This record gives sequence, C-alpha cells and structure tokens, in this order.
Amino acid sequence: MSNPPAEIVEVLLGADRVLLATHTYPDGDALGSQLALGRVLESLGKRVFLYSEEPVGHLYDFLPGCDKLVNTLPDPGSFSCAVSVDCADSLRLGRERDRLLAIKPFIMVDHHAGHCPFGDFQWVDPGRSATGEMVYDLALALGGEIDYEAAYCLYTALVSDTGSFKYASTTAKTLAVAADLVSRGVKPAEVSGRLFDNFSFNRLHLLRLVLESLEIHSDGRVALIWATREMFTRTGTVPADTENFINYPRSVASVQVAAFIKESRDNVISVSLRSKGREVDVAAVAGEFGGGGHRNAAGFKLKGIGVEKIRAELLVRLEALLESC
Repeated sequence: MSNPPAEIVEVLLGADRVLLATHTYPDGDALGSQLALGRVLESLGKRVFLYSEEPVGHLYDFLPGCDKLVNTLPDPGSFSCAVSVDCADSLRLGRERDRLLAIKPFIMVDHHAGHCPFGDFQWVDPGRSATGEMVYDLALALGGEIDYEAAYCLYTALVSDTGSFKYASTTAKTLAVAADLVSRGVKPAEVSGRLFDNFSFNRLHLLRLVLESLEIHSDGRVALIWATREMFTRTGTVPADTENFINYPRSVASVQVAAFIKESRDNVISVSLRSKGREVDVAAVAGEFGGGGHRNAAGFKLKGIGVEKIRAELLVRLEALLESC
C-alpha cells in the first residue's frame, strides 16, 4: 500500500486552477472521489472545475456537490493541471480524451490492477479497496480539510466499491478510513439508504426481466444474466438502473464467477464480471476482451457484437478459467 507521491502533492499544492475528471458512466467510487477531491482542493484556495461527460444519474444525485459538475469542457490551456480519478484507461475519459490529456501536467489516481498508465504523473495502488481511500490519504498529504461534504462523498465511494465492505479488497485500512469519516458526521444508515433503498418501480420491473435471463453453467459455478435494449425500452429504464444487478447471481452459494451483459442503445455491449475468493481472476478474462479491473471485479466493453455472440464467447472463456484454477 503506497503513499501519495511527493511530486503529485507538490503539483497540486502549486496549482491555481485544477480540472478534475473521471471515467464515463461513473459509479459511486468515481463520483465520490472526484467530488471529495474537489472539495478538499477548494479548502486550499484552489479554483476547481469538475468535468463529467454526461449528467449525473439519479442513483447518485444525492452526493453533495454533484450540481457543480459541468458537461462542457472549456479551453484546456486555462488550467494549471488536471487529475483523473478511478480511470484505469485513458479511453474511458470519453470523447474529450485528447483535449483533457492536453492539460499539463495531467495526474492519474487509480486503484485498478489492470490499468494502462497515461498522463504525466501516476499514482496507482491496486492494494486499495477504492480510489476514495486513496483520495482520503491524498487529502491528508495536501493538508486540506475533509469537511462533512467531502467525508460523505468519500464514505459513499468506499461503500460502493467494497460492496458495503464485504468484498475481499476491504482491509483494516479501509475500515479505519470509514471510521474516521463517520467521526466527521457521516451516518452509515443514511448513505446505505441512499445507495440501496432509492430505486424506482421501473427498475424493479427491469430486475425481474433480467433475473428471468439467468443461466447456470459448469455445475452451478458460472452464472450469466443480461439486459437487452428491448428490456430497457420496455421498462422505461437506462443502463444506470442496473447498478448492483451483478450481485444477485454472485450471491448464489455455488457460483464462483458471475457475468452481467448489458446492451446499450448505441450498440455497445458492457460486461461486468465478479468472482469469489483469490483463485478466480476475472480481470484476466476481461483483459482478453480489451478490458480490465481487479481479480474479483472486472469488466469490458465491445461494439458491433450482439448479446448472444458475446454470451457464447464469454462462457467459453469463463469455463476455461475455472478449469485452470
């Protein structure tokens, strides 16, 4: 477990106007880390610009500061530096990737094992449970204030990426950080309620359809589910409404690997992979399809391929993975 690199701390302390970005379709860790770091930098007198390619979905619009996110990127030359959080590959910066990377220096802060380094300075620590855990340490190294709003965002980041502290990535450090954030006023029950008890009836209808797609293979060790464009249209939902769906097949006692295939309206297939224990490395499978992630949580995206074809190809890879363990 590494500490924030001195050169990154130095750059941020010397910066005047900082742009903060994260990956497209951000999850709780990405948004929580971005918003919290912005709050910390503002406490140091920095001018902060929070960039997001798309508006915040309703699942995370409760996060303090999300109303400050802007979807249009100004002149890259107007910034002292830029920071991307929770983004393992520059491709995931989205359509403005080249303009974002034109901001110098560009800093990368990420906790994914399957990362592709980019930018001028990188701090990558796969031993961390969440990027939010790294941002917490970065805040301390900067001497910035972790006020209630920043703590709220960081706690949300931890809960989101650790599956409420139940994933193998959770460490004593993770729990110590969470405890400190709670001491700053964060109420765990409130955050959990916002994250897990804040869904629509449309989402429930979608969940029913997705669970009907469930397939079990390899003597109960592999579980597959999927959501097609037709399902989203039929239920009046969007891909963001599928947050945490992957946990349903993963929760089956015999399942060692679970996969969730999502088909978006722009013909992009997104695949989420989850595994249990240290033996099954789904990041290796994700890497075969151009993706990445962690040993127990990974994913990838493909365009121009149907759900049925990727389902068949993925099943072959997952069964081969289990045979090799």
